[in-house]
Amino acid sequence: MRIEIDDLSRDVVRALLTEHLADMHATSPADSVHALDITGLTDSSVTMWTLWSEGDDLLGCVALKERSSTGGEIKSMRTSSVARGRGVGTRLLQHVVDESRQRGYRQLELETGTQDFFDPARRLYARFGFVPSPPFGNYREDPNSAFFVLTL
Repeated sequence: MRIEIDDLSRDVVRALLTEHLADMHATSPADSVHALDITGLTDSSVTMWTLWSEGDDLLGCVALKERSSTGGEIKSMRTSSVARGRGVGTRLLQHVVDESRQRGYRQLELETGTQDFFDPARRLYARFGFVPSPPFGNYREDPNSAFFVLTL
């Protein structure tokens, strides 16, 4: 598997992100969906990575949004349906944590859903040491959102 910075120009990447947004809207009320669309993911404050198989199949993606010189936010972490259960999420999350440390961030934050659909993601974040936190940035208390922070 290889991880590379992505400019979101490939159709297969855009399709995965479209699937991601569709699932977020199918799972959470519209005002509780905080996933970025393609425009948001191409903002200069965001770095997007994709993970590929040796056979050039897209396995997943993740974005890191710089919130300040000392911290970032994980966005749009997604494993393709055919790659679930193969360690893709773990590999992508480790990459973002490592990159955050290299950038000198002191903390890494994220928002995810509270529904059962998001249980695997919350378990993954907990394994990496993320702990529940209050809302950060422009987020507000929301029964459909769970907030986490990792001190680096």
